Amino acid sequence: MIDTNYYRPYRKNKIETGLIFQDFVVDYCLQVLGLPIIQYSSRAYQMTGGESRNGVEIKHDEKFSTTGNLWIEVSEKAVPREGPYVPSGIFRDDNTWLYLIGDYDTIFVFQKTLLRLISKRYEIRENSFHTSEGFLFPVSEAEKYAAVILTPNSKEKVKKVIGDLEKTGRELHKLARGAKSQLSLFDQGEAA
Repeated sequence: MIDTNYYRPYRKNKIETGLIFQDFVVDYCLQVLGLPIIQYSSRAYQMTGGESRNGVEIKHDEKFSTTGNLWIEVSEKAVPREGPYVPSGIFRDDNTWLYLIGDYDTIFVFQKTLLRLISKRYEIRENSFHTSEGFLFPVSEAEKYAAVILTPNSKEKVKKVIGDLEKTGRELHKLARGAKSQLSLFDQGEAA
């Protein structure tokens, strides 16, 4: 088990760097997309409503540009401890419908429901601190499924926006067919 005396300062630092990144993304999305993200700062509002008033969760992934994978969290613990994890990230039951993840060079915008479907393809694993469970989502796949890819430090500020909704719908249908619990959403014959 990880020494919590070491972990607590590490976590405090990660929370602060995450909040700075979150503020950067909020400003960037307003300037470039015209999307105002209204973040909740109190723990009480975050726990009862969600990360933001308009259902947007922002995650800072400092390692993806070197690892080639995004860490998509599905459950967490505040500190390393025995016992179960609680749902978080894409599996947290809140108002989130958009999930933004990345770093200062590239920000991926996903629909939360799409990430839930995609998660069935990947092994859920525990991080090295034993405080988070999630899956490694290859950037090559993330580029295919992101609704929008933002590139703040390049000439083109928005790299990709879903253009072919019919193609995206077909891909979502294939994903949902692989998840039997989601199949009924697409099968009109069972609705009667």
